[in-house]
Amino acid sequence: MDIQKINHVAVVVDKLEKALGFWEGQLGLELDHIETVESMSVRIAFLPVGESEIELVEPTAEETGTARFLRERGPGMHHLCLEVADLTAKLEDLKDKGVHLIHEVPEEMEDGRLLAFIHPRSTGGVLLELYQLPEEKI
Repeated sequence: MDIQKINHVAVVVDKLEKALGFWEGQLGLELDHIETVESMSVRIAFLPVGESEIELVEPTAEETGTARFLRERGPGMHHLCLEVADLTAKLEDLKDKGVHLIHEVPEEMEDGRLLAFIHPRSTGGVLLELYQLPEEKI
C-alpha cells in the first residue's frame, strides 16, 4: 500500500504560545519541540499523538499562503498530511488521474523529507500534504 499513515494534522494559529496554552496546558499533550522553517516562513510546534502529530503552525511573514489563510479564514485546521512510500510515483499517478496538484514534483526539505501538496479543489475542500520520509526515518 503506498499510503502508509496519517503523519500529522496541521492547525494554523496566530500565536504559538497562546495556542499551546490549550493543546499542551489544558488538553495535556506534550510539546516535543518548536522549529522555524525559514523556507516556508513558519514556526511549528510539534505535539506527538501516538504515531502521528498535531502541528501548530504560526506564519512568520505576511505574504505567504499560510498567512493569507489565517487572514481569510482565521485560526483552524490547515491541512492533513499522509505518508507515502514513493512520492514521485504517487504524484505521477494523481496527475494522470487529473488531480489538481500544487506541487507536481516533490520538494526536498533540509532533513531529507520529500513533500508535495494537493489542491483542495481535488480533495473535497481539504488541503492535503503528502510526505515521503528519508530511509533512516522509516
